[in-house]
Amino acid sequence: MLHPQVEASLAIRRRPPADLLAAEPYEQLLFARRAMEESNEAECGPAIPLPVVVDVDAGGVPCRLYATRAGAPVFVYVHGGGWCYGSVETFDRLCRRIADRSGCAVLSVDYRLAPEHVWPAALEDVETVLTWVRKEGAGFGVDPSRIAIGGDSAGGQLATVAARRQRDVATPLDHQVLIYPAIDPMTASESYDEVGGHGLDRASMRLAWETFVPSPADRFSPDVAPLAAEDLAGMPPTLLITAEYDVLRDEGADYADALLTAGVPVVHVRYAGVNHGFVRKLALFDAARAAADHIAVTLRAALTF
Repeated sequence: MLHPQVEASLAIRRRPPADLLAAEPYEQLLFARRAMEESNEAECGPAIPLPVVVDVDAGGVPCRLYATRAGAPVFVYVHGGGWCYGSVETFDRLCRRIADRSGCAVLSVDYRLAPEHVWPAALEDVETVLTWVRKEGAGFGVDPSRIAIGGDSAGGQLATVAARRQRDVATPLDHQVLIYPAIDPMTASESYDEVGGHGLDRASMRLAWETFVPSPADRFSPDVAPLAAEDLAGMPPTLLITAEYDVLRDEGADYADALLTAGVPVVHVRYAGVNHGFVRKLALFDAARAAADHIAVTLRAALTF
């Protein structure tokens, strides 16, 4: 059953006027970026004060570091937004809550967005940040020997591709947290037909994939489609969160099953009654606060030893 908080949440963000719906897609995207920024306070609530909140240059990639203590392990967070919008600002409250409750430092990545910067620019930025953490993290008061990665939606796709590539170069990560990750560029799963219309649908996801990866041939690469990887063995232990009323629900579940089949420890949790994007909306969803704290506890168990 759809939770009443879903309908309330969909009413918060400013919708494009009729004339903009007939405008060029790029103009619509700029409007969506502004609308997300404008609704940030209403959707995400007040900021938790932390001892350390600082913007850093991570090898040329802007990031924001959150920490409650020195020497903490690092959770590299890659935000969602269809590879086209979202920022460290729109995910600030979620990152603060995770840092506050996990005992880990959180490094939020402000990667380059499409269509200004198409694939593989965003992936390159994430990998640059991981290299920077290993080389320079100690100088910023964190422990670069214990690194997890995670992200939501488009950020989940970037995070798990980066995790696989880290495995392949013998610098494996310690854990990954994937929140309703975008896994299938073909948008073929049944959940698109079953639960479209709760803030995300097949048409908008296809547009996001096509904007991020303009070449159709590239969308079959394992660096774009995580399930195209020949072997998932040795991937980091995984917490994977899906939402009942999310079109990405089934592809996330398929990826969890594929990781399990490859022998990867996986906890897959489906939150009932909620839709895509709920986790960052801490002011609107009871489930968002539960999910953020679940992520924090998982990271504490995985990295604090």
